[in-house]
This record gives sequence, C-alpha cells and structure tokens, in this order.
Amino acid sequence: MKKLIIFLVVLTSVFVSYAQQDAQYTQYMYNQSVVNPAYATSDLGVINFGFMHRSQWTNAVGAPKTYNLFAHAPLSNKIEVGLSIVTDNIGEDILKENNFYADFAYILKLSESQKLSLGLKAGFTSFNTNFNGFRFPDDDPVNGSITSDDAFDNQNSIFPNFGFGAFYYTENYYVGLSAPNLLQSKHLEENRGVNSIGGEEIHMFLTAGYVYQLSDMVQLKPAILAKAVKGSPIVLDTSLNVLFNNRFEGGLAYRINDSFSAMFNVRATNTLRIGYAFDYTTSNLNNYNSGTHEIMVLYDLDLIGLKKGFDKSPRFF
Repeated sequence: MKKLIIFLVVLTSVFVSYAQQDAQYTQYMYNQSVVNPAYATSDLGVINFGFMHRSQWTNAVGAPKTYNLFAHAPLSNKIEVGLSIVTDNIGEDILKENNFYADFAYILKLSESQKLSLGLKAGFTSFNTNFNGFRFPDDDPVNGSITSDDAFDNQNSIFPNFGFGAFYYTENYYVGLSAPNLLQSKHLEENRGVNSIGGEEIHMFLTAGYVYQLSDMVQLKPAILAKAVKGSPIVLDTSLNVLFNNRFEGGLAYRINDSFSAMFNVRATNTLRIGYAFDYTTSNLNNYNSGTHEIMVLYDLDLIGLKKGFDKSPRFF
C-alpha cells in the first residue's frame, strides 16, 4: 500500500498532471505577497518577515511538504519591495522545486482611506528530480508501459518567470487580483516512452477580505481566495475568523471538494504572531492520510520606531 501511495502522489504530481498547481495554504491571508506582488503594508520603517511550513496528507508516503519564507517592506509612501522563497518537496526528495522571486509594488493613494497598489514579480524556478532507486509497484496501473525495472532520467532545470498583480485596500477590506507566473514551461518531456507533461501554467488568483467590528474587543474577519488554472478545477477557499482583543484569533475554513480546516494564531508580542492550521481531507484521499498541518510565524522588524499601529496591513487589520 505504501508503494502504491507514493506511486499515486508522484504520478498525479508529475507525469499526468496537465497543469502543475502552485502551492496552496490554509492561512493564505497572512502571506499574500507570495501570490500577489502588489500586496502592500504601508508600514514605513518596518520589514515584515514571514515563514510557513505545510505538511500535506500526513502519514501518506511521499506526501508533499512546502516551505515558504518571505519578507517585504515599503521604501517610501509609494514604493514597496519584497522577496519570497517557496520550496516544494514531493515524494520524499523525488521531486524538488525551489522558487526565488522579487516583488516591486507602486502604491496609488486614491483617497485618505483608499489605496491601489500595482505590482510586478520576477524570478526563477529551480526544478530537480531524483529517481535513483525509485520503482513502480509490480501492479502499476500504467498498462505495462513501464516495468518495475525501469527508472527515469533525473532532471535539473531552471525556468525564469514573471507576473503582475493589483491590490486595492482600505482600513476595513481588501481585494486582490494577480497572475504571479505568466510564462508557460514544460518541466518534463517524453522520457522512455512516457509522456511527461507536467509544467507551469498561468495561475489566476482572486483574494478578498473584510473586517466587521462587532465590539471594542471582537472583530469578525471573513476572507476568500479563488484560484484558476488551465486543466484543473477552480479552487475556492472560504474562511471566517474571529479576532479577540487584537491578540487571539481563530476560525474555520472550507476548500470546496477538498477539505475542512481549523486555524488559530496568537500575537505573542507586539511584533511576533504565531499560528497553526489543520486540514481534514474530504476527498477520496481521506482514506490514505491523517490530515494536513500548517505552521505560520510572522515577525515585524521596526527599524526606526515609526510603526504607529493604526495604518495597518490588511493581514493585521
């Protein structure tokens, strides 16, 4: 069974997927710069750091693991820059993908409370495979086109890419639209008789969130993320969080036809926030895993003591 699970993970992730999906997150509202280069905080003098680790489909052999490190900061009232590193590890080092990207955003002040940010993203993806020692199970479902004695040639490639985004925000809500990767590329070609058609397709992201002030102590925070990519069904994430005393936050989320999630984060200090999310799989993969775990750490480095607390990024409200 373990061989079959790793076979299925690699098969669906690499060989027969018409469009490789970018990494997904349950706590997406806290690292929007990864998918939208126009995401802006307007926190002058403050560098926003973030780290996320997502361990998907726990206890399934070969399950994906994602690591995400990002940072962004405004250089002025109109310009903000950022960096992001995203690493995907699929099939216990069978496939590794490292993404290195830089962001540039230009902010337009529409009114005292409304801003529109336009952004560009540029960088490259390092794509590596290691099939040394990998074998399909004897009862593989590839109709005999590959036997258990076959192995695949390893790949080591670099693909440049760029994208764009727009981000409109006020003190109470935000709406973002982005396409972080505009160049299409094939990551695997035909190899030993197998059509390897995994590759990078254009992803479109739509994000939105709102804050309802229920009282001086309680805020209600609904949010959505929709992701569209050729060859795959639309992914729709919906979430509802409650923020108490601007320190403790918890909520529930639902990814259509995929999972239910629970999340919680706490503002440990004025500059440090730590969060955790758990996904319960509702698709057929539920029989082969014990859920998905996601850890988040956010840290604000105030360089010159200018952080005022009221002109806040939409991730903090």
